[in-house]
Amino acid sequence: MEIINTNKAPAAVGPYSQGYKHGGLIFLSGQLPLDPETGAMPVDIEGQAHQSAKNVKALLEEAGSSMDRVIKTTCFLADMKDFAAFNSVYEKYFTSKPARSCVAVRELPKGALCEIEVIAY
Repeated sequence: MEIINTNKAPAAVGPYSQGYKHGGLIFLSGQLPLDPETGAMPVDIEGQAHQSAKNVKALLEEAGSSMDRVIKTTCFLADMKDFAAFNSVYEKYFTSKPARSCVAVRELPKGALCEIEVIAY
Protein backbone atom coordinates (compact mmCIF):
# COMPACT_ATOMS: atom_id res chain seq x y z
CA MET A 1 0.00 0.00 0.00
CA GLU A 2 1.11 3.52 -0.78
CA ILE A 3 0.04 6.52 1.30
CA ILE A 4 -1.25 9.49 -0.70
CA ASN A 5 -0.17 12.78 0.79
CA THR A 6 -0.04 16.30 -0.66
CA ASN A 7 0.05 19.81 0.73
CA LYS A 8 -2.30 20.82 -2.13
CA ALA A 9 -5.16 19.39 -0.04
CA PRO A 10 -5.80 20.00 3.66
CA ALA A 11 -3.96 17.86 6.15
CA ALA A 12 -5.95 15.23 8.01
CA VAL A 13 -7.81 16.67 11.01
CA GLY A 14 -7.51 13.40 12.91
CA PRO A 15 -5.55 10.13 13.10
CA TYR A 16 -5.93 9.10 9.44
CA SER A 17 -4.26 9.49 6.04
CA GLN A 18 -5.44 11.65 3.15
CA GLY A 19 -5.65 8.47 1.11
CA TYR A 20 -4.19 5.14 0.06
CA LYS A 21 -3.33 3.55 -3.26
CA HIS A 22 -3.44 -0.22 -3.45
CA GLY A 23 -3.76 -2.70 -6.30
CA GLY A 24 -4.59 0.00 -8.84
CA LEU A 25 -7.33 1.50 -6.67
CA ILE A 26 -7.27 4.81 -4.84
CA PHE A 27 -9.21 5.32 -1.62
CA LEU A 28 -9.46 8.91 -0.43
CA SER A 29 -10.58 10.03 2.99
CA GLY A 30 -13.50 12.42 3.02
CA GLN A 31 -12.46 15.87 1.91
CA LEU A 32 -13.77 18.77 3.89
CA PRO A 33 -13.98 22.16 2.18
CA LEU A 34 -10.85 23.53 3.85
CA ASP A 35 -8.48 25.69 1.82
CA PRO A 36 -5.14 23.85 2.09
CA GLU A 37 -3.16 27.10 2.31
CA THR A 38 -5.23 29.02 4.84
CA GLY A 39 -7.39 26.42 6.58
CA ALA A 40 -10.38 28.68 5.90
CA MET A 41 -13.72 27.34 4.73
CA PRO A 42 -16.15 29.06 2.34
CA VAL A 43 -19.39 30.07 4.04
CA ASP A 44 -21.98 28.77 1.54
CA ILE A 45 -22.71 25.31 0.18
CA GLU A 46 -21.63 26.16 -3.36
CA GLY A 47 -18.25 27.44 -2.23
CA GLN A 48 -17.78 24.48 0.08
CA ALA A 49 -18.71 21.98 -2.64
CA HIS A 50 -16.17 23.60 -4.98
CA GLN A 51 -13.43 23.45 -2.34
CA SER A 52 -14.14 19.82 -1.40
CA ALA A 53 -14.02 18.83 -5.09
CA LYS A 54 -10.78 20.77 -5.61
CA ASN A 55 -9.26 18.92 -2.65
CA VAL A 56 -10.34 15.58 -4.14
CA LYS A 57 -8.82 16.60 -7.48
CA ALA A 58 -5.49 17.53 -5.88
CA LEU A 59 -5.24 14.18 -4.12
CA LEU A 60 -6.18 12.22 -7.22
CA GLU A 61 -3.52 14.04 -9.23
CA GLU A 62 -0.95 13.31 -6.51
CA ALA A 63 -1.87 9.63 -6.87
CA GLY A 64 -1.50 9.75 -10.67
CA SER A 65 -5.23 9.68 -11.35
CA SER A 66 -7.94 12.19 -12.29
CA MET A 67 -11.56 13.10 -11.70
CA ASP A 68 -12.72 11.09 -14.72
CA ARG A 69 -11.29 7.93 -13.13
CA VAL A 70 -13.51 8.12 -10.05
CA ILE A 71 -15.61 4.96 -9.63
CA LYS A 72 -17.63 5.82 -6.52
CA THR A 73 -18.28 8.86 -4.37
CA THR A 74 -19.85 9.19 -0.98
CA CYS A 75 -21.15 12.66 -0.26
CA PHE A 76 -22.14 13.92 3.16
CA LEU A 77 -24.39 16.96 3.63
CA ALA A 78 -25.13 18.67 6.92
CA ASP A 79 -28.56 19.60 5.52
CA MET A 80 -30.42 17.80 2.73
CA LYS A 81 -31.94 21.16 1.78
CA ASP A 82 -28.53 21.84 0.17
CA PHE A 83 -28.89 18.81 -2.14
CA ALA A 84 -29.77 20.75 -5.33
CA ALA A 85 -27.12 23.43 -4.80
CA PHE A 86 -24.50 20.77 -3.99
CA ASN A 87 -25.43 18.81 -7.13
CA SER A 88 -25.09 21.89 -9.33
CA VAL A 89 -21.42 22.12 -8.31
CA TYR A 90 -20.77 18.36 -8.06
CA GLU A 91 -21.80 17.72 -11.68
CA LYS A 92 -19.13 20.16 -12.93
CA TYR A 93 -16.34 18.08 -11.37
CA PHE A 94 -17.62 14.50 -11.62
CA THR A 95 -18.55 14.57 -15.31
CA SER A 96 -18.12 10.81 -15.76
CA LYS A 97 -21.07 10.33 -13.37
CA PRO A 98 -19.55 7.80 -10.95
CA ALA A 99 -21.71 5.69 -8.67
CA ARG A 100 -22.69 7.77 -5.66
CA SER A 101 -24.26 7.78 -2.25
CA CYS A 102 -25.35 11.10 -0.76
CA VAL A 103 -26.56 11.25 2.81
CA ALA A 104 -27.45 13.91 5.33
CA VAL A 105 -25.58 13.69 8.60
CA ARG A 106 -26.22 15.42 11.86
CA GLU A 107 -22.91 17.25 11.87
CA LEU A 108 -19.58 17.36 10.00
CA PRO A 109 -16.14 18.19 11.41
CA LYS A 110 -15.34 21.88 11.79
CA GLY A 111 -18.96 22.82 11.04
CA ALA A 112 -18.63 21.98 7.35
CA LEU A 113 -21.73 21.80 5.18
CA CYS A 114 -20.39 19.00 2.94
CA GLU A 115 -17.68 16.38 2.60
CA ILE A 116 -16.75 14.18 -0.38
CA GLU A 117 -14.91 10.86 -0.33
CA VAL A 118 -14.00 8.85 -3.41
CA ILE A 119 -12.74 5.57 -4.76
CA ALA A 120 -10.89 5.83 -8.07
CA TYR A 121 -8.40 3.91 -10.20
